[in-house]
Amino acid sequence: MQIDSPAIPPGVPRHPAGRIEGAAGADGHEALRAVARDLEAAFLAEMLKHSGLGAGSDAFGGGVGEAQFTSFLNQEHARLFAERGGIGLAEGIFRALVARDGT
Repeated sequence: MQIDSPAIPPGVPRHPAGRIEGAAGADGHEALRAVARDLEAAFLAEMLKHSGLGAGSDAFGGGVGEAQFTSFLNQEHARLFAERGGIGLAEGIFRALVARDGT
């Protein structure tokens, strides 16, 4: 029995599994830093959500959509925290990505 791999459409770059496109070259470290910053922001957003920040304050006037809009606010706060240095998690993630990627 032969199993063929799925067809890859023309024009789609083929990279080894787990490699970040653009990771090699001058801008590779910026791409890795951006990924690390995004991961830190996602972590911080979860921490803000579970901390109860904004819960019960009716910051958006209550109602059905308040939970959704509160999550958007938490995500934006987390993104800004990460952009301004965060808690240092992005640097550790960046170093791990560089070591794994071999750049």
